[in-house]
Amino acid sequence: QVQLVESGGGLVQAGGSLRLSCSASGRTFSSLAMGWFRQAPGKEREFVAAISRISTRIVYGDSVQGRSTISRDNAKNTVYLQINSLKPEDTAVYYCAAANSVYLPSEYNYWGQGTQVTVSS
Repeated sequence: QVQLVESGGGLVQAGGSLRLSCSASGRTFSSLAMGWFRQAPGKEREFVAAISRISTRIVYGDSVQGRSTISRDNAKNTVYLQINSLKPEDTAVYYCAAANSVYLPSEYNYWGQGTQVTVSS
């Protein structure tokens, strides 16, 4: 079993930056592929980014391509999402997810509780 806890969300003005963190416990972190998703009010869940076990494969969703960076520190059991040039449409609850996958997964097995990101105009 894996437990995921997100942190780093908050209120930020448009054009600013945030770094979200997700700490994992319950099993060997380095065995997990990790991903970030977000869901805004009234909208479907949206893929943001994913990273493989040793960071050899990384992919971003179209909405954050070019202004976000996903990274991980396996020694700290933590995955990060840096978002720059924030826009009001980035406002959402951001979720961390994990999968028992060598490479990038199509399905995720574990989910965090989410952290709220609000971007003001």
